Amino acid sequence: MAAKKRVLTPQSVYDEPAVAAAFAEAGVKELHINTLYKALAADPEVEWAAIPNLPKAAAAALDRGFTRTTSTVVHTQHSRNGETSKMLLRLQDGLTVEAVIMHYDTSDAGVIASGGSDTESCRGTGGARATLCVSSEVGCAMGCTFCATGTMGIKGELTAGEIVEQLVHARKLSSIRNVVFMGMGEPMNNYEAVRPAVAMMTNNAWFALRRASVTVSTVGVIPRILQLADDLPGVSLALSLHAPNQALRRSLVPSAAAYPLERLMAAIATYQARTGQKVFVEYVMLRGVNDGEGEAHQLGALLQGRDMVLNLIPWNPIYSPDIAFEAPGSERTLAFQQIIRMQYGVPTTIRKEKGQDISGACGQLVVEHAAASKAASGTSGGEGAGAAAGGGCATGGTAVSDSTAAAAQPVTDIEEVGGGALRAPLAALKALFV
Repeated sequence: MAAKKRVLTPQSVYDEPAVAAAFAEAGVKELHINTLYKALAADPEVEWAAIPNLPKAAAAALDRGFTRTTSTVVHTQHSRNGETSKMLLRLQDGLTVEAVIMHYDTSDAGVIASGGSDTESCRGTGGARATLCVSSEVGCAMGCTFCATGTMGIKGELTAGEIVEQLVHARKLSSIRNVVFMGMGEPMNNYEAVRPAVAMMTNNAWFALRRASVTVSTVGVIPRILQLADDLPGVSLALSLHAPNQALRRSLVPSAAAYPLERLMAAIATYQARTGQKVFVEYVMLRGVNDGEGEAHQLGALLQGRDMVLNLIPWNPIYSPDIAFEAPGSERTLAFQQIIRMQYGVPTTIRKEKGQDISGACGQLVVEHAAASKAASGTSGGEGAGAAAGGGCATGGTAVSDSTAAAAQPVTDIEEVGGGALRAPLAALKALFV
């Protein structure tokens, strides 16, 4: 089911296509878009009329139709160890989404081993840094069977401005080094908003993130994967795979019916040929479903010889009584990893959970907040509660790693990262080799 079209009034000033259209209608030259965003990057609270060299017509257009932020942070949770902060954001129409900040201190820079038979190394720059995981939709249409929010359907697509606003809110709490699109929703299904949001985040005069420090994750929307290679070269790609063959993948990821595995891997090969970039593969491990020796050999054969890093994510119980999968356990997970690493030479890491005290799985904070509201009101919840329950792809309830932090520490059999759950691949590792 397609998401209902959302119309914001006023619109977010961080929705660059909307601002460009308003400026054009007001007869304002395109160059003043840069004037606006350079000023906002320096001071998010600056008054339009106080921006140097911004024409009065531009300020008037902004006054008529735009506001600095259309979303509000209604709740923030911090993990006990201080490594993770999770924000619940209320949108203009009452829908809610999540964004997560993961903090790292890599002062003790080390050497990374890539896994497999070859070893690559580099040294991190060291110091404190943070990764922001953003949402691109409210809910998700992909229907992944192991994901609480994936089974809820799509409630709405975020605008480019609402996506960028998550970075704006996060920067009030921490200096953000990396951004990963691994929160609520399938980014490639909202590509027309994700593309300008990424472009704004990586504009050198605006938010100035390196393209390699932004990672977009997808379950495999083939046309958009190929478009990403052309539109945003240098931006990192993560593939939510979760199964080594088409039959199993279709049972876990219903969208695989439209994008069969053979075609998907061919598209990934085309993407890599165009970009020359490493691709990060995420694989949620479900006990007795996709974590056996046979699946390990199939997965190893599928990925062997490709420029990919595999991140194994043991499934984590999430806030949904309707999902009955079990975690594989460390012994099965390590055995799975060893087959793929040692017999097929595929660089492979295992994600270790942290941050469970702040509602680990993506969408879980949204669900819990909606449940609490329903309990307080004594109702079963109407459209508002249902919309609030729409979370993201809770693949295992583990955290997205900060790529630079990963580089600055030795990669061992268990990769420990801070955070509260989202889609969680090894984000943007290519950014480390500089």
